[in-house]
Amino acid sequence: MRYNHEIKFFNEGKRKYNPVTSSYEGGSELVADVMGNVTDVGADRSAKLFGSIVQGVKVVRLVEPIEKVWAYLTIDDSPTKYRMRTTTIPLKNVSILVGEDIGKS
Repeated sequence: MRYNHEIKFFNEGKRKYNPVTSSYEGGSELVADVMGNVTDVGADRSAKLFGSIVQGVKVVRLVEPIEKVWAYLTIDDSPTKYRMRTTTIPLKNVSILVGEDIGKS
């Protein structure tokens, strides 16, 4: 298995809502930058896991788990944000099932 994708994990903990300006202030903070293996979830597996075909779902495999708290990740400096759906930690690697962030937290 090749770990040929750069996975960046970000935290939004410093981001606060300012009622005076009616907007969020602060930004995302990079908490980890690791190499990983990324594959798409197929249509039949998506139907089994979610009960319907969900687009934009990927499986991210890492050598070691990320110990820090993170809100979303990006793959290969893409502007698309992915949020965690579920994670498994088998004997050797870590698998994270992520979906595209569509504006819901």
